[in-house]
Amino acid sequence: MAYDFLQRLTGRQRTRLANRQLGGILAFVAGAINAGGFLAVQRYTSHMTGIISAIADDLATGGVAVALGGLASLLSFISGAACTAVLFNWARRRQLQSKFALALLAEAGLLLLFGMLGANLSTFAHLLVPTAVLLLCFIMGLQNAIVTKISQAEIRTTHMTGVVTDLGIELGRLIYWNRTEAANEIHFVVANRDRLFIHATILGLFFVGGLTGALAFKQFGFSATLPLAGLLLILAAPPLIIDIRRGSLKLLSS
Repeated sequence: MAYDFLQRLTGRQRTRLANRQLGGILAFVAGAINAGGFLAVQRYTSHMTGIISAIADDLATGGVAVALGGLASLLSFISGAACTAVLFNWARRRQLQSKFALALLAEAGLLLLFGMLGANLSTFAHLLVPTAVLLLCFIMGLQNAIVTKISQAEIRTTHMTGVVTDLGIELGRLIYWNRTEAANEIHFVVANRDRLFIHATILGLFFVGGLTGALAFKQFGFSATLPLAGLLLILAAPPLIIDIRRGSLKLLSS
């Protein structure tokens, strides 16, 4: 039964419920990576708004070298999203069950790599800290693109600005006082409670993930990446297993 549930979460055949369930899980993972990553490298890497603003500030104040570092982070995030698109279209062309799971598998592997970098972070900080920042940005771009593709852009998991904005809009509709009870009135306002629920859920899971990730990193250090990578591997496994058994997953096929 658990296997069937996981298959629905990441398999090729999609439902709105499965999209939202997977989005919630990945929001938790993104929050954990973002918060734990900050404790490791002193950078939030899940959203590009602050990074782009920082690039502009650094250029305006003459900090060209720092601005170039920010630009590298931005390009790394974009590259992660592009990687998801490449994997998705490669798998779709071959009609694989794992067209979404491949990106999750890549994210799990990169998280393990980040954990290995952390083991030597203090020894080679001047080299590994910038590398770790770029790696985290790549992972965040990769993951955000996964959920965007799956949900047809309904759900985002790595940054909460749009989620909070949509949540505020629906709350405004919810508390709006209509002067008439006629639902067919042209100016009658009603909240979309379904959207309100999903945005509140994504926001809550991102926060819980952030709290969990920060506490785990504080307690266990870079070993805290292991359960996150394990969770992603579990999510990716069912469709990958199906493709392997069918002989469909051949990386060198045309």
